[in-house]
Amino acid sequence: MTRAILLRLAAGVGVVGAVFTLVFAVLRVLPGDPVSLAANADAAGGAPSQATIAALRAQYGLDRPLWQQYLTALGDFVRGDWGTSVVTGQPVTTTLLDALPSTAELALSALVIGAVTAFVLAFVATYRPDGIVARVVGQIPSTLVSLPTFAVGLVLIQVFAFGLHLLPAFGDDGAASLVLPAITLAVPVAGYLAQIMMSGMREAAAEPFVDVARAKGASDVAVHLRHVAPAAVIPTLSALGVLVGSALAGAVVVETVFSRAGLGRLTQQAVAAHDGPVMLATVVVSAAVFVVLTLAVDLVSPLIDPRARVTT
Repeated sequence: MTRAILLRLAAGVGVVGAVFTLVFAVLRVLPGDPVSLAANADAAGGAPSQATIAALRAQYGLDRPLWQQYLTALGDFVRGDWGTSVVTGQPVTTTLLDALPSTAELALSALVIGAVTAFVLAFVATYRPDGIVARVVGQIPSTLVSLPTFAVGLVLIQVFAFGLHLLPAFGDDGAASLVLPAITLAVPVAGYLAQIMMSGMREAAAEPFVDVARAKGASDVAVHLRHVAPAAVIPTLSALGVLVGSALAGAVVVETVFSRAGLGRLTQQAVAAHDGPVMLATVVVSAAVFVVLTLAVDLVSPLIDPRARVTT
């Protein structure tokens, strides 16, 4: 068990390192010059001098050979020195810590809404699978997965903000402003999760222990809740890392549509401004979150289902 944990930790570190290397390489080949943008901003609209540009390049280490830039950036990142934003001049760690709580709140809310919705859909679709209602509901998850996130957000804004005037359309001031973004982000999560739950429940419903439970006099609802539904826990838990990764990726679109300050919108702004240090930090942090959650699921799964210990 200890050896397996150490191997997965090493693999996780390798994944994060590969992501760091890939993003670093992409930033170096992207068109546009962030130093020139920063110099233009410092010059307040005037043309920056070559001396100013050269000074900024030296400040950010962009005047050195590429391999030196990489090793320096990697060493600084490991030590927790993630540099400063090329655009704002603020420390990247401060910028991320300011944006992370809003995104965490949004992602957690979306995961809760998505999980509850997915369970209801899976339960209805598998309780009496031959019924018309079950067949119709069984098609909903694939539809939810295929809906464009930005289109869902725009429709919700049009209906509930501009049409019914029930909820704010933009911003992140209070719980009311979280409702529409969380629902928007929860739509694909619910669809993906419902498909996994439906598959697990259908497999469990065909197992002999379900017949035994019915033979003991348990009602159909009790059997489905106590015996069939729990069988979907392990595959659902295994998908947690993917779901969180999907939520973080979807936050880029959702926070932009709803003008929420968060990690997703920060990433979008960094890409638009060619702000390399911020882009590098946001992507690597997101990858690290994914790796940590995946490892945590691998460690928890054997405790919930002893059958998983065979492959752990």
